[in-house]
Amino acid sequence: MSHNCIFCKIVGRSIISTILYEDARILAFEDTKPQAPIHILVIPKVHYSNILEAAEDMPLLGDMLTAVMRLAREKGIADDGFRTVINTGPNGGQTVYHLHIHLLGGRFFKWPPG
Repeated sequence: MSHNCIFCKIVGRSIISTILYEDARILAFEDTKPQAPIHILVIPKVHYSNILEAAEDMPLLGDMLTAVMRLAREKGIADDGFRTVINTGPNGGQTVYHLHIHLLGGRFFKWPPG
């Protein structure tokens, strides 16, 4: 756990967030600056700066995607579609250096994204 990481602080409950899913390894919560009607962040409880650092923990990455699918169904966006995003590094648009998957839904998304 990184003491300066905002997501680690959410995991440690020193920052309050609207938690939507939690298990032994994963936490999912509402994004505070949503880019869609549904915008959820799915994170590992252990600190990995990005997906490259977590590459050797395939079970964790699979669990994160399973949580995304579960949340998409629970939020009613599975049938109409949704977008998942994992930003990595500055050119990838990563601003919080703790691995996270954005689950976005509830509106139409254009391509390319930006």
